[in-house]
Amino acid sequence: MSNPLLDTSSLPRFDEIRPDHVLPAIRKVIADNRARLEDLLSTSDSPDFDDIVVPVELMDHELGRIWSPVNHLQSVLGSADWREAFKKALPLLTEYGTELSHNTALQQAYARVRDDLSPDASEAARRAVDHALRDFHLAGVDLEDDAKARFKTIMQELAAAQAEFEHNVVDSSDAWSLHITDSDNLRGLPAPLLARAAEDAKRDGKDGWLLSLDFPTYDAVLKHADSRDLREALYRGWSTRGSELCVDPKWDNSALIEKTLALRHEAANLVGFDNFADYSLATKMAESPEQVIAFLRELSAHSRKAAERELAELTEFAGSHIEPWDVAYWLEKFKQDRYAVSNEELRAYFPATTVKDGLFDLASRLYGVELTPDDSVVAWHEDVRFYNVSQDGEVLGGFYTDLFARNGKRTGAWIDECVIRSHLNGQKALPVGYLVCNFQPPDDKGLSLLTHGDVVTLFHEFGHMMHHLLTRIDLPSVAGINGVPWDAVELPSQFMENFAWSFDVLTRCSSHHEHGQPLPRDLFDKLDNSRHAGAALAMLRQIELGLFDFLVHTEYDPAAPEPVLDTLARVRDEVALIGHPGTNRLPHAFTHIFAGGYAAGYYSYKWAEVLAADAFGAFEEAGIFDEATASRFRREILEVGGSRDIMQAYIAFRGREPTIDALLRQAGIESG
Repeated sequence: MSNPLLDTSSLPRFDEIRPDHVLPAIRKVIADNRARLEDLLSTSDSPDFDDIVVPVELMDHELGRIWSPVNHLQSVLGSADWREAFKKALPLLTEYGTELSHNTALQQAYARVRDDLSPDASEAARRAVDHALRDFHLAGVDLEDDAKARFKTIMQELAAAQAEFEHNVVDSSDAWSLHITDSDNLRGLPAPLLARAAEDAKRDGKDGWLLSLDFPTYDAVLKHADSRDLREALYRGWSTRGSELCVDPKWDNSALIEKTLALRHEAANLVGFDNFADYSLATKMAESPEQVIAFLRELSAHSRKAAERELAELTEFAGSHIEPWDVAYWLEKFKQDRYAVSNEELRAYFPATTVKDGLFDLASRLYGVELTPDDSVVAWHEDVRFYNVSQDGEVLGGFYTDLFARNGKRTGAWIDECVIRSHLNGQKALPVGYLVCNFQPPDDKGLSLLTHGDVVTLFHEFGHMMHHLLTRIDLPSVAGINGVPWDAVELPSQFMENFAWSFDVLTRCSSHHEHGQPLPRDLFDKLDNSRHAGAALAMLRQIELGLFDFLVHTEYDPAAPEPVLDTLARVRDEVALIGHPGTNRLPHAFTHIFAGGYAAGYYSYKWAEVLAADAFGAFEEAGIFDEATASRFRREILEVGGSRDIMQAYIAFRGREPTIDALLRQAGIESG
C-alpha cells in the first residue's frame, strides 16, 4: 500500500509514516466515509441497528485509527513538518465531524433505531444510540441552516485555536533557557540534572550549565535549588509561558484565550444553553454548575483550616515569608526535618525500569494479566517500548510507553488511544494505547531515577491504560474510556495512585541503583508519614484551578467579558493562601482547558478523586490484593466502559454511593 497511514491491518508503521502522507490519507478516508454514508441512508427506509449504527461505528473506528498516529506524532516529536501536517488536516476532520453531527437524515435514522430496539438489545447498544442522539443535539442538528453553518465554523475555529494554543506553550517552553556559570548558584540540585545541564551547555557551545524549562528541570529546581533567585527565575519562566511575557511575544496566547471563550459561549448559546459550563455538563455526572461550584467550595471549606496550619508551620520553619517559588523547596526541607525523608534519597530506589516492572507485576496480581515486551513493534523514538497484554494465553491488547522528556515533546503525562476495541461484522480489533510521560531522561549509563511523585504519575496513567485495555465492550463509541462521563474518567487513574503509597507494592517497584535493595520499611514509613505534609495546600491549589476554569465558562458575558486574569485574581482571593506576582500568567499555559478536553471540566479531577478514594477504601477493608474485590472492580468499572450509567456501575462495585470522607481522610483533613 503506497500510503502507510491507510494500512489499518496492523499497528501504525511508524518507520514509514511521513507528514506528506497525512492529507492524502485523511481526504481519502473522509471521501470514502461520505460515499458509504450516503449509500447507507439511501438504501433503507426503516434501518435497524446493524444497518446504520454498526457501519457508522466501523467508519468512525477506521478514521480514528488513521488519525491517531498523526495526532500522537505532532505531540511527541519536535517536528515542524508534523505540526504543519496536523494543522492542515485538522480543519478537514473538524468539518467532517460537524457535517456528520448535522446530518438530519442520520439523526432521524438513529432515532428510528432507538424506537425499534428490541427488548433484548444489549445495554451497550442502547447507550451507544442514546449517546449519539444526545451528541446530535449538542452539535446543533436541530438548528436552522444559517445557525448550523455558524456552528460548523465555530467548531473549525475552536479546533485551530486549541492546536495553536498548545503549540505556543511548547514553543515558548523550548525557547527558554538559563545559562549558569557559577556552580554556587546550583547548590542543592540533583547530580543527574546537573550532568544533563552541563551536556546541554556543551552542545550549545557554552561553558557551565544550561537549564531548560522542561518539567523535570523546573520541578527539581523548585524543590531542591538552595538559590532563591534561581528558583524565582525558573518560576517566572514557567508561569509566563505562552504569554506576552515569555521569550517571544509571538507565542502570546492572550487573543486565543479570548477567542476560545467567546466561541465556546456562542456555540453553547446556539444549541440552547446559557453558557459553556451548562453545555459541558450535558455529558458529565454533575447535574448543574451550581452543584459543581458547591462541591468545590465544600472541599475548600473542609481544607482551609488545615491549609492555614500547614502554611503557618512552613513559614515558621522557613523563617521568612513564603513566596510561590519557595513552597516546594521548604516543603521538601520540612519533610526532611520532620520525617527525615528526602526526594533525592527516595529517588535512588526508583530506577524507571524497576518501577515499571513492579507496576506490571501489580497489574498481574490484581487482574491476572501478563505484560510482555515486544521488540518487533516499530515505534517513533529509540526510548519507546511496546508491551502486549494477555491473560490465559489470550492477547487482550497492547500499549507503547514513551517515558522521558525531550525537546519538542508536549509536557506533562497522558495516555491516548491508538486503537479502540471493536468486534463488529466479524471484524475484530484489540485495544492499543500510548502511555506518555516526561521523566528525567536516562544518563550515559542508561539510568533514569524517578521521584516518588513520578511513581505516582506513572501509576495514574497506567490506571487510564487499564481502563482502555481491559474493556469487554465491542462497540467502539462506548468501549474503554469512550462514553464515560468526563468527571468519572479519572476514577481508574486516581484509584491506581493509591497503590503507589503501599509498602507491599513499593518493595516490588524499587531497587537501589547502587546496591539493589528494595525500599526499606523505615524509609517507607517516613514517606508515608510525610504524605499529609502540604496536602491541604495542594487541595486548595486544585480547587483554585477547578473554580477558575468553571467560573470563566459559567460567568462569561459576551457584552463585557471579564479578563481571565481578573477572574483568576477573584478565585485566588477566595481560595488561595499564597499570593502570586502580577507577572503570573497561569491561564496562558493552562492547556488542560484551552487546548485539551477539560474545559469547564477541570473540577473532574477532584470529583473523580472522591470516587477513587472511596473505591480504594473497599480494597483497604478487604486487603489491597484481595482477588474478589479486584475482580469486582475490573468487572463493574474497568470492563464496562461507557456502556453503563457510571453511578450504577459504582454502586454495583461498592454497594453504595461515594462520600467525600475517604478523600479527606487520605489528605489528613478532618471531615467533621
